[in-house]
Amino acid sequence: MPDLEQALDALAGRVSSLREARTAYPADLAPTLDAALAELDTAAELLAEAREALQKAPKRAGGKKDGAQRELKLLRQVFRAFPVPVIVLDSGGVVRRINPETSQMLGSPDGYLVGRSFPLLVDVSRRAAFRSHLTAVLQTGQPSAFETRLAHQGRTHTVQLALTRMTMPGEPQQMVAAVALPTEVQLPEPGAGRPEQSDGALLLAAAKRQDLLVKMANLLLEEESLLRPVALPRATRLLAAEWADWVIADMVRGGVPRRAVVVAPKNHPLGDLVRQVESADPAGSQAVMEVLERGSGVVQEMLDDDSLLGFCADGPLLTAMGAGSMLCVPIGSGDGVLTLVRAHDRRPFALADLAVMQEVGLQLGLAVRAQASFQNRSRAADALSASVAPRTLPNVPGYEAAAVYHPGASVGAEFYDVFPVSCGWGFALGGAVGKGEEAASVSAMVRGGLRVLGVWESDPDLVIRKVNEALVAQGAGMFVMAVAGFVKGREIRLSSAGHHPAALLQADGGVRFAAGGGVPLGLAPEAETSVERLTVAVGETLVLYSDGLISSRNELGEPYGEERLADVLGRCAGQSPSTVVKALEADRHAFSGGQVWDEIVILALRGV
Repeated sequence: MPDLEQALDALAGRVSSLREARTAYPADLAPTLDAALAELDTAAELLAEAREALQKAPKRAGGKKDGAQRELKLLRQVFRAFPVPVIVLDSGGVVRRINPETSQMLGSPDGYLVGRSFPLLVDVSRRAAFRSHLTAVLQTGQPSAFETRLAHQGRTHTVQLALTRMTMPGEPQQMVAAVALPTEVQLPEPGAGRPEQSDGALLLAAAKRQDLLVKMANLLLEEESLLRPVALPRATRLLAAEWADWVIADMVRGGVPRRAVVVAPKNHPLGDLVRQVESADPAGSQAVMEVLERGSGVVQEMLDDDSLLGFCADGPLLTAMGAGSMLCVPIGSGDGVLTLVRAHDRRPFALADLAVMQEVGLQLGLAVRAQASFQNRSRAADALSASVAPRTLPNVPGYEAAAVYHPGASVGAEFYDVFPVSCGWGFALGGAVGKGEEAASVSAMVRGGLRVLGVWESDPDLVIRKVNEALVAQGAGMFVMAVAGFVKGREIRLSSAGHHPAALLQADGGVRFAAGGGVPLGLAPEAETSVERLTVAVGETLVLYSDGLISSRNELGEPYGEERLADVLGRCAGQSPSTVVKALEADRHAFSGGQVWDEIVILALRGV
């Protein structure tokens, strides 16, 4: 078919001229587009002539197959040589063919978009219009042209899009040829390849992902992320700043996913759309529920279903958000789902992004669980501390009281209390020998026992003995050092069970220690206590203290001791109880360099 070959050669020449014209006059593309459409018609006519000639040719075995292959070969030759971006779509808008000009314009590899939905490349506001134009062209056969934006791989082009119905050999359905002529041309620099294909760009992307993991780890390991519920908001803000336009965190509470955090683009007003995203039920999101069910992440490089994240008043959430690609990963092990959304004009998420976000989700889940565990323990420790130390001290007639309590390095077991008894007022100080929650609960039990029994008994020693019986019967396996005193006028009756002796600061600065002693509670059914009566005159102060005070050590390993205690007390003669306990606290702090290993408890009662 020499005439056909000559026509093809002429077509190739005209295509080459059009290509040169487009390059030479990028600001005046309308004539080039008109000419390109005319050449499309010419190519279609040539194909029709070739088909007619092939049909008239002598039949050979397999001739029909050979003829179709020749037609396809001819079409491919014309299609690939065409100087403007051309895409062949089926009736559903799915890309069936794409020429090199289109791949170069959109920044995608040859053939990458084949099999994907072309409307996903169209600006969200024009998608419905595009589908209407596509349907009209297929039904009427009349060409259609309109302006729109195409976005892919971080590139955005405003194009004049022309749609023409066509029939392709071997295809049972009619196709549509879409010619996309950019009205704003972005020509690649000579010799420039796709950035993501260069080794340097790959290394830079890998370094960026690694940097994100380091930043995330540092953020989640900060002390404040454990002390306060800030890990989730901070992590989502970091991702929004560097990785996505929208970041959404949904946490599972009570077996149901609940929306916890929504971070919108920085330039997005805090308006109706943000509130709609925040109020949307994640249980209605197909993507969120799929990730929770599968326990693994998903990535949508090109969103083909705008309903994956659910709906709002304006329709699909992803449409309202202008989403171009989306990534969802689990937070921890079924603790929640992290969703990242990028707009059409940004490079879409890829499998490498999914891998790094899977790691981020795992780290975030561990941090959230650690935070919950830490806060639960902190609340338990606060509750235990409240159970062994009163928030305020009551007014005891004839006396002024003050106390100081410093927790140790771990949950301790010291307690102190001032409480009403059958004959007036009582006080107590002590602690279980041990550390942790069990020791604190035993101390709380002793403190509660002293309070309850003091309502019926007028003798502190009898109260101490009954508490001992109860402690032994409970089989706690711990013993408790304690001292209890009942006030009656200027007389104080003391009962000591293995506790340090109380110190009496006299008005002239002299310090006298009580007997103290006895055997700690909980060792034997019959308590061995030390009983004593003291008179606290006006201006004198009775001081009780824990083992943590006198056992504090300095940098040389020397103990604080009772002698130093007496020296400090002697300098506080005539001072108020609050001044006395603060002086002791400050001196101990200076002595031990601020270190506190065991709990420090000081209780002072001054006669007034």
